Amino acid sequence: MTAIRISFAASETPLAREARDRLAARYGDVSLEEADVVVALGGDGFMLQTLHSVEGSETPVYGMNRGTVGFLMNTYRESDLRQRLASAEHAVINPLRMRAAPITGGVQEALAINEVSLLRAGPQAAKLRVSVDGKVRMEELVCDGALVATPAGSTAYNYSAHGPVLPIGAEVLALTAIAPFRPRRWRGALVPKNAVVRFEVIEAEKRPVRADADSRPVRDVAWVEIASEPAVRHHLLFDPGHGLDERLIREQFA
Repeated sequence: MTAIRISFAASETPLAREARDRLAARYGDVSLEEADVVVALGGDGFMLQTLHSVEGSETPVYGMNRGTVGFLMNTYRESDLRQRLASAEHAVINPLRMRAAPITGGVQEALAINEVSLLRAGPQAAKLRVSVDGKVRMEELVCDGALVATPAGSTAYNYSAHGPVLPIGAEVLALTAIAPFRPRRWRGALVPKNAVVRFEVIEAEKRPVRADADSRPVRDVAWVEIASEPAVRHHLLFDPGHGLDERLIREQFA
């Protein structure tokens, strides 16, 4: 049987770099183009960075936690790595595609695995008009911001903003308000996975808003459209019994 070819990637922390050197010496290390699997060493932020780096290749990524939270990561252990990879559970997730138009003109696009967020960029609250599939659903949302999250990202910023945790196979996206002022009690909505969510920024020059796709910003936006991107598939590997479904359930009882 041909050995699994591994490409190791590590965050900039000494802990992750030292782990990479030891694992590469033990198991060998190939380039991303040659790899059967990428092993990412770091935290969740580095895992997102690694997934973006292999976009389009469908190469699976197996994370080991050398960071802080490690929701998307497996427990770090140097022994039996090839056996763990061979027996790992496989999850497939689609990212969101963000199209954002700055008030200066043009349209910028980016993919987000966790969420696309809009955040006020000045001292005043943002005013947003919210549409779903071309139909205005809320004429004015006054808030610090709003976000659209995937199931995989629903336990990240979305959860901190009191949004719902979504099962990994859910055919919905979470639309969550961040510190809403008006309507004061509105906490968001669930929309179909194939829906197109559009935010228009009201008084965009007076009340500037920044859009972030997995923390990649577009500043001073006039409008933002967000939709799931089924043409892009990210493959994650988890130790048996510790896959995304289990993690999402466990997080709600923590």
